[in-house]
Amino acid sequence: MQIDQEQLRYLQLLAKSYPTIQAASTEIINLNAQMQLPKGTEHFLSDIHGEYEAFLHVLRNSSGSIKRKIDENFTNSLTDREKLNFATLIYYPEKKLPLILQTVDDEQEWYRITLFRLIKLCRIVSSKYTRAGVRAALPSDFGYVIEELLHEQEGIENKQAYYQSIVETIISIGRAQAFIIAMAKLIQRLAIAHLHIIGDIYDRGPGAHIIMDTLLNYHSVDIQWGNHDIIWMGAAAGSAACIANIIRIALRYANMETLENGYAISLLPLASFAMDVYNNDLCAEFKPKLPDQRAYGDEEYTENELRLMAQMQKAITIMQLKLEAQIIMRRPHFEMQDRLLLDKINFDKQRVKINGKTYPLLDAHFPTIDPANPYELTEREQAVIDRLQISFMHSEKLQQHTRFLFSEGSMYQVYNGNLLYHGCIPMDAKGDFTALPLDGQVYRPRDYMNRVEQFCRQGYFAADPAQKEHGQDVMWYLWSGARSPLFGKSKMATFERYFLAEKETHAEEKNPYYQFRDRVATVRRILTEFGLDPETARIINGHVPVRVKRGESPIKADGQLLVIDGGFSKAYQQQTGIAGYTLIHNSYGFLLAAHEPFQSTQAAIEKEADIHSRTNILDKNFARMRVKDTDAGREFQRRIEELNLLLAAYRTGLIKESPAQR
Repeated sequence: MQIDQEQLRYLQLLAKSYPTIQAASTEIINLNAQMQLPKGTEHFLSDIHGEYEAFLHVLRNSSGSIKRKIDENFTNSLTDREKLNFATLIYYPEKKLPLILQTVDDEQEWYRITLFRLIKLCRIVSSKYTRAGVRAALPSDFGYVIEELLHEQEGIENKQAYYQSIVETIISIGRAQAFIIAMAKLIQRLAIAHLHIIGDIYDRGPGAHIIMDTLLNYHSVDIQWGNHDIIWMGAAAGSAACIANIIRIALRYANMETLENGYAISLLPLASFAMDVYNNDLCAEFKPKLPDQRAYGDEEYTENELRLMAQMQKAITIMQLKLEAQIIMRRPHFEMQDRLLLDKINFDKQRVKINGKTYPLLDAHFPTIDPANPYELTEREQAVIDRLQISFMHSEKLQQHTRFLFSEGSMYQVYNGNLLYHGCIPMDAKGDFTALPLDGQVYRPRDYMNRVEQFCRQGYFAADPAQKEHGQDVMWYLWSGARSPLFGKSKMATFERYFLAEKETHAEEKNPYYQFRDRVATVRRILTEFGLDPETARIINGHVPVRVKRGESPIKADGQLLVIDGGFSKAYQQQTGIAGYTLIHNSYGFLLAAHEPFQSTQAAIEKEADIHSRTNILDKNFARMRVKDTDAGREFQRRIEELNLLLAAYRTGLIKESPAQR
């Protein structure tokens, strides 16, 4: 056997983990066995937009798959009503259990029946895992007992009394309720092997911070950044322009829950400033958009509260326009000079000139804009921004969530032969990839996404102030730049939507990508660009809601591109006609679940009002997909090859076993 010095050094390091022939041999056997298991079930969700109740319910019910398993395995033993009751118990065990117990005559018998049903279902969902994998998911309190029950050998008569005794003892010592809760949570945990979030956790809905807390503690997850995520990441890094955007959007939709209660960010400095400067201003164009907010069931606001929010919104909007202009002027390569509009205002005539055409202003009260220097913050505006920056950068929970987004997130992801990204691959009118200039170079799409991701990390982690500022400016660009893969529009018409009545000025043209992504040839070129096999790979995409009620399909390019933004956010459900998609990739193939609107957690518990989901099988594998066919399997195979080399090194005397570790 020929082993060079570099290989030998690596094998010596590997020998520290596998110090004997027996240890290396055992690991080879284990890895080979794992490769024959069915692949774990992946779930893909996109554009959650703060809708935490619906999101948490979809995780609890595994996009309807737990209910389907109940239907399949308890067809003859449970009525439809009993199946729904059992499913709800699994989704919300702590809250549903007391309600059920109020209706049963014999608690002991109900515990006995329910425990055996839970054990049966848990065996089914755990069948794709090794014992070690299941063991890692077990709760500490009942780990040993559950493991024994899950591996019951029903054909061995003398074991049946043993397992029956375990269940009877759990009931007799008063631990049945705790055990039921533990089993329900284990079923939830095992039903989803890995979760993909295809961007936009933040904005519009009231609970992005709750969603982030859930993801932070989730067993296996990756995140592809969306434009609404990147603006929050930039704000957490300290970008004043990103901070202004976040606050403006929160005020525009009267949704301060995540800011104030989630991240303890005080808007008092802004409120005080707005009341002073805009006290006599009706701020009519800045009234919060309340219909969406009322849909969340939140409180009604008084007229004084609405007026204050309008004043605050106008104040932060003017600051935002100034701060963004400062970025545009110091980064001319962003090519966003068309967004410099404050210097195009004729303050005397109350008009503005855009693209050679003059428009009257809906609101011309600008007490903080100096016509001679329109993009400079006033001393008081700067003081407000300084205090807000401190709040964002010192919010412990926001910083924790942002670090998680950096550690588990990226601009795109290649996973098990599929390409995942939130927005688009920028294209020109001919459908060709757009030249993407950045830091003096021109990049192809994949290299560009890698480079801007590096800039984003630099914007948060860099110690050098200039590097940090540059990275933060790139994060802002990804939020609103014309060639941003996360934004995908010609402009963000913030100024026009507030100050101009003419609808043509409000138009934000979508990148040509959204016309060409229906074409097989386009999708195949993208897959090739990212190093994937266009014969077998798929693109999983979000960002732009699929208008199902207009007949639009989420399935593009003969099924090679799937768009899974179906309207999780209540704000978009009137456009889409549904309440979101979940894409499921299991060992049998791909399934697409289209969800109906979710009433509430309370209705789900008390009325057993589950999310109704329609599931379509997109394709079905001729042979069941095994772990060996996945990225993990390929890693296992590489490890097996290395361990075989180690075995050979042991057996030929190149490396000796470590007796102390035998």
